Amino acid sequence: MTAFRPSPATWIEPVPQHDAQPLDLIFIDGFLGQTVIGIHETELHRPQPLLIDLVAGVSRARACDTDQIADTIDYGEVRLRLQRLMGEHGVQLLEALAEQIAHILLYEFRAQWVRVRVAKPQKFDDVQAVGVVIERRRLPGGSSSSCSARAWCPAPVECRPAGGPGGLPEASAGLTRCPCTATFP
Repeated sequence: MTAFRPSPATWIEPVPQHDAQPLDLIFIDGFLGQTVIGIHETELHRPQPLLIDLVAGVSRARACDTDQIADTIDYGEVRLRLQRLMGEHGVQLLEALAEQIAHILLYEFRAQWVRVRVAKPQKFDDVQAVGVVIERRRLPGGSSSSCSARAWCPAPVECRPAGGPGGLPEASAGLTRCPCTATFP
């Protein structure tokens, strides 16, 4: 049985326009990771395959003019970050993993909008894949469109030093501020 693969046209639909600025879309299709994830006893002892597809929207990438990778999202760096995440995520649900991936894209890679698809291929004998697709947008002021104050904040993913590269100027010197919850730890 072949693993389920939607055609890009099926899941990379037009980005909902919440503002007048068009987005350039950077994507990774078919990242295959191995990780321990799940809620059933049979899933908690050895890695299983996950298929991850993602689309990250950036306001007209400066790279269109400069031809410099520093002016866009480097999908090679995103791939390396996904590989690292497979060993460190610490969550049980695909929804929570997809949320972490979305936050990485929004806050580490500065995307304005993301769509993330995470699937367990052949989880059941009679199903090609099960999974989740989420969309998130970074709002002015740094928060995600889906976030409310939550019990977890993966600090390496969401928090940045005040005033440094990627830092949030409204934070007090020396403190970190979570762009998801807008709080100081």
